Amino acid sequence: MISEGWIFLFMVGTFVASAFALRLPIGICLVIASVVGLLAGGEGFALRHMVEGTFGYLNTILVIGCAMMFMKAIQASGLLDTVARWLIDTFYRSRALLLVGLTFLTMFPGMITGSSTASVLTTGALVAPVLMHLGIPKQKTAAIIAMAAIYGMLAPPVNIPAMIIGGGIDMPYVGFAKPLLLATIPLAIAISLFLGLPHLRRLRSLDLVRERLPESYHRTYGLRLYLPFAVLVVLMAGPNLLPGKFPDLGMPLTFFIAAAAAVLSGKPVVPWAVARGAIRDALPVMGILMGVGMFIQVMTVTGVRGFVVVGCLGLPRALLYGAMAVSVPLFGAVSAFGSSSVLGVPFLLALLGTHNEIVAASGLTLLAGLGDLMPPTALAGIFAAQVVDERNYFVVLRHCVIPAILTAAWALVLIRWATPIARWLV
Repeated sequence: MISEGWIFLFMVGTFVASAFALRLPIGICLVIASVVGLLAGGEGFALRHMVEGTFGYLNTILVIGCAMMFMKAIQASGLLDTVARWLIDTFYRSRALLLVGLTFLTMFPGMITGSSTASVLTTGALVAPVLMHLGIPKQKTAAIIAMAAIYGMLAPPVNIPAMIIGGGIDMPYVGFAKPLLLATIPLAIAISLFLGLPHLRRLRSLDLVRERLPESYHRTYGLRLYLPFAVLVVLMAGPNLLPGKFPDLGMPLTFFIAAAAAVLSGKPVVPWAVARGAIRDALPVMGILMGVGMFIQVMTVTGVRGFVVVGCLGLPRALLYGAMAVSVPLFGAVSAFGSSSVLGVPFLLALLGTHNEIVAASGLTLLAGLGDLMPPTALAGIFAAQVVDERNYFVVLRHCVIPAILTAAWALVLIRWATPIARWLV
């Protein structure tokens, strides 16, 4: 009988070999690694466990799909372009405010979908040419977009790693708004200013960049243009403001209804085209989640997950924080979601009783999110490099090293002093 440690090494080694040598999609690499884990653990080709694993994150997959439809719908209706133009028209005289505003705009799709890829490919692609035309080198522009996308995927209201960690210890996804805002917003502001402000030239008028600016549709459609966002806010806030009186439709249906409202708001929207484009763009992330679910299921069946949990619980407290800072981001090369489940859950279990669980989980998600910068997957870095037409994404990742270190340090601060921070946030 092969020990659990060897099974884990076989699974991780198979994944790395598939991703590096064969350059297969990450979801397929996870499937292959899961099959190897089953065979090494003596379970044979247990199709039942593989199918069951793919449905482990079904609700999260539905959230991503419907949220991506919402993003594509407001992009097609002209709302995203209008907001971007308003930010530039309003803050172009203040370099710092303009940069921070464009950073928040880049974060928005990730906040809604829980995916850094969604941020990079939508508002990131919208903001990139403006930032470069304002004087920021394209490599640093890509770094700003990549970091903003990661902070966006971790900011409320949708933080999928927090949902996964909470699900692993039966902790509901409630009360995370303030801790996640504290975890992400200060970093987003500081990192964007650190990377971009020294290069951003002062503008006395918009004439120099007018050809690069997105078009505003506010005068054409008026307040009707903002209908999808208004519907989203009402449906999400209603159950909290009027408990028991306002129906809680669930996040997938909420995003779907808000996306449908875009048909009546601005530029003509073709629902079928929006839905197809949204699912096409979301498929890589959805595939990774299915692969992660299968990977975790196999780890559970073969005893590897218990082996990892016991190993984390047995670490001395002096080594625990260092192990978090190194292992959680590195395992994020598999995926940030997989890192949250495989390592985030046992690390949080090791902190139970001595740390506030919600704040500590928020800090752990920061570490997991850094996995989107880790080769070979490096989703945020690769897509951000493509957006600015940079072929070598390692050049982009080089500019993300200091921001990543600062992010890991802030995450450890949140974890170490989780309880006093929670009292301060109340």
